[in-house]
Amino acid sequence: MKYLLLLFFLPLYLLADAKVFVYHRFNDSEHQSTNTSLQELKTQFEYFKKHNYEVVALGKILNKLKNGEEIPSNWVALTIDDAYKSFYENGLNLFKEYAYPFTLFVYIEATNSKYNDFMTWDELREAKKYGDVELHSYSHKSLVKLSNQEIIEDTKKAIEIFEKNMGYKAKIYSYPFGEYDDRVQSEIEKFDFISILDQNNGSINSKSNIFDINRIALVGNVDIKEKIKYKTLEVEWIEPKEYPKNGILQTIKARVNPEIKEAKVFVSTYNWQDVKVNNGIIEVKLNKKLNLNRSRVAISTDYYTISNKLLIK
Repeated sequence: MKYLLLLFFLPLYLLADAKVFVYHRFNDSEHQSTNTSLQELKTQFEYFKKHNYEVVALGKILNKLKNGEEIPSNWVALTIDDAYKSFYENGLNLFKEYAYPFTLFVYIEATNSKYNDFMTWDELREAKKYGDVELHSYSHKSLVKLSNQEIIEDTKKAIEIFEKNMGYKAKIYSYPFGEYDDRVQSEIEKFDFISILDQNNGSINSKSNIFDINRIALVGNVDIKEKIKYKTLEVEWIEPKEYPKNGILQTIKARVNPEIKEAKVFVSTYNWQDVKVNNGIIEVKLNKKLNLNRSRVAISTDYYTISNKLLIK
């Protein structure tokens, strides 16, 4: 009874949640920033086993979300972007050894044009026996920098070539570079995908937007014990909506759960800043110059419970 009462009075912004991780290259020392060594991959897989995480197919999480059901906090889904050949040659065997399902997102132009560093259609069909294969655009351009018509043309081309070669229609889409804004999301939502994935730190819970699924990157030198701590903070972003034309971020304004009284805000290349929350509203004047063309703005209660906004110049 005491335990049930504790659950009842938990803050509303702390929900049971799952994690979706994203990889790129495997055992490819020439590209360290997007690489995961096999030793590190095995360390992560052993961590999941030892700490009772269940690695499930991404579709299993999406079905729970679609049906409005609670998603177990020990569920983990693994995704791989781009379909680099290093996954097929190096990473796939370890996934098979642990019987861990995966979702592989294909950069269509690279595979269709037979770029050396990317999987072939035959290799993708072979990989499909052990996981899911889905769509990662045709040209792998930043969609934020494309017009609406260019986004539509790129996506249509990708869908057609994918279906011709894989024998089925892709049902899940992941953004190239994880870059998107409200306009891009609106355009991709017009297609018949059941879900769209970004690349923001956070988790998946029963309140997540199925067309804006967070994925935590496991590339380079990472500490899985730290990455697994990320949770999604439910935030309604009011400002900013897009990269400011003058490059100066004037204000962060957002709506959060009124139970939250203090939070922190972050802008790329600057330190975290403590802020007060007034009746569920965060509003802070910054007047900060954005030093990167790809700048991340974040709100958090504890560095790990977080919501992100990606601003692309």
